Amino acid sequence: MHMLWRTLLHSLVSRFGPRLGHYDVARTRFITLPTDQDILRHMNNGVYLSIMDIARFDLLHRTGIWAIFLKRGWYPVVVSETISFRKSLTLGQKFTVESCILGFDAKAVYVEQRFVRPGADGSPEVYAQGFIRGRFLKRTGGVVTIDELVEAVGTVPEDLSVPAWLLDWSTDVAMPATRAPAPSVWA
Repeated sequence: MHMLWRTLLHSLVSRFGPRLGHYDVARTRFITLPTDQDILRHMNNGVYLSIMDIARFDLLHRTGIWAIFLKRGWYPVVVSETISFRKSLTLGQKFTVESCILGFDAKAVYVEQRFVRPGADGSPEVYAQGFIRGRFLKRTGGVVTIDELVEAVGTVPEDLSVPAWLLDWSTDVAMPATRAPAPSVWA
């Protein structure tokens, strides 16, 4: 339930936050709450993914992309995601999630998200880094194509590119289009 309230709060804050260009980095501030903690007294790994969702909505709101999607009846879905951890976030720590659109493949958009705190020397230190591959669906049914997406949000910067390893990862983790028989280990 706390994640719902956190989402609603950030949704409100996003409406009044500084506006961003469609491909700018959105910096969304958070603090670790008691409900974020696991039994080892650091932020639970599942909470990172939920906070990434909130930060992506902040990115969509502040860039104006969310308004475009609402008008067209589109909504985002995560196809796949991965996260790596470097340091733990503990109770009461303030941190920022930096979110940016990396680019596109033939079917999806890629977003990088970094959990950042000031390091010992004051420079930003990355505690965790996640990547998502997302698509957009139409409320009337069907998938928003990349051509439709680009037409709606405008010109894509030439320097935007998805790292080759991330494209390979998305292919490697993709679920088959049809239901496959359960592997024997699960039988």
